[in-house]
Amino acid sequence: MPFLLRNLTLNPGDPESALRPLLAKKLGIPESEIVSFTLVRKGIDARKKGAIKLVHTVEFSLRDETRLAVGGDLSRVEPAPPVAFPKLSPVPGLVIAGMGPAGLFAALRLAEYGLTATILERGRDVDQRNRDVARFWREGTLLPESNVQFGEGGAGTFSDGKLTTRVKDPNCGWVLAKLAGFGAPPEILYQAKPHIGTDRLRTVVKGIRESLISAGFQVLFDSRFSDLVLRDGNLAAIEINGEYELPCRALVLAPGHSARDTYAMLYERGVAVEAKPFAVGLRVEHPQPLIDAIQYGAKAPPSLPPAEYALAYNNEATGRSAYSFCMCPGGVVVAAASEEGGVVVNGMSGYRRNSPWANSALVATVGPRDFESDSPLAGIAFQRMLEQRAYRAGGGGYLAPAESLLSFLKRGKGKLASSYRPGVVEYDLARLLPQPVVSTLREGIVSFDRKMRGFITEDATLTGVETRTSAPVRIPRGSDFQSVSHPGLYPAGEGAGYAGGIMSAALDGIRVADAIALRIRQEQGLG
Repeated sequence: MPFLLRNLTLNPGDPESALRPLLAKKLGIPESEIVSFTLVRKGIDARKKGAIKLVHTVEFSLRDETRLAVGGDLSRVEPAPPVAFPKLSPVPGLVIAGMGPAGLFAALRLAEYGLTATILERGRDVDQRNRDVARFWREGTLLPESNVQFGEGGAGTFSDGKLTTRVKDPNCGWVLAKLAGFGAPPEILYQAKPHIGTDRLRTVVKGIRESLISAGFQVLFDSRFSDLVLRDGNLAAIEINGEYELPCRALVLAPGHSARDTYAMLYERGVAVEAKPFAVGLRVEHPQPLIDAIQYGAKAPPSLPPAEYALAYNNEATGRSAYSFCMCPGGVVVAAASEEGGVVVNGMSGYRRNSPWANSALVATVGPRDFESDSPLAGIAFQRMLEQRAYRAGGGGYLAPAESLLSFLKRGKGKLASSYRPGVVEYDLARLLPQPVVSTLREGIVSFDRKMRGFITEDATLTGVETRTSAPVRIPRGSDFQSVSHPGLYPAGEGAGYAGGIMSAALDGIRVADAIALRIRQEQGLG
């Protein structure tokens, strides 16, 4: 049985090939005694700025393990039970709406059971989508069905491609292995904070699509789920683009967090929908070397990757929180609108994270108390109002209003420099956001500077607005993962209110697919 050893450290710049002899030295055995050796996890310990370490966990087995005393950082690896995928007979009428992480991984999981489905995507394939987005950033020509929010791969395709999650799920390894198999960097299998990068992610989603088509799935682009068709109270079909019906007995609804028309249609059809808290704010940019110096120290080894941060602040008196979100080291700020006449900002990084800028959303929590009505869709109206304000403040053409961090804090002028495409216009950002959000952000930024000295600087710029942090609604579902009001409808992923990022959305898609497979297995009398 193999062993696991944690806290095996190297200095920055040391080759990973040094780990095996280091393990032998630590165990007091000849290196030849090590039969197998696998790097399981790699992270950075930057708590001591002058002595940064790379911390590794390795799995290994030995020819003779009788001399080892298990304890401390050394433990036995209990093999995980194999995941069973009983082969089921294909059934008609399985449909997946949305080709983001939840929809794609629901499809990959159904394929393990021998099932197939029709996959709908309202946007375009990733290559055409990339061209449409590039044109939007260059010319300000927005296509409402092909943009940063809609299209193959979902909103995460234009992001940093982070794969971190606080969700403890045994399927995390399954997701990472699948992604690596479709072209993601192999180091995601052991990095403490894995990421793919927007450039590599586009190749990965194409590989997934081609694999699914080979397995018998049908993929329909430019195909928007426009209505439910019920007969005798049961889901019988769905409408596509308002033009034709597609028979459907089970619909995986994975629309993404910006499918506002889909939410409205579902609400009108009586599907249970409820308002959900989310967060809004601004996006901050710092020079990446400044963030590196704060996190690693002024004399950090150049071999270290671009530094990241995660910051949070809570005001117990108001019940509001501020936090950093979707931090993109070595990235750029981009236009992410999906509706005409609204400005939305977001962050994006390539695999190499080699931009001179670091950016992150700085957002504050909002909820029903901030909305103008008690409608479940009131959060959407709130988002739209902020986005339209930002559009007007930018003067049109999807230019973003921007302000130096010092100016926003009323501490001076500061510099105005941003990577945002297509461009920025200087503006008093406090006029865009509700006063409670502004106050919470200002308090939070002061708190962040206490944790990261130098965060408040004349070299930092804010752009607005950041509104698409998560879905403003949740579509309630029962223990069988079906809508509590409409059997056969399986809400999934971030757009349904059950995830917050690529990894958690993929995991939720898997859970939904497993529930559908269990239902079919019981129908087919397989237990």
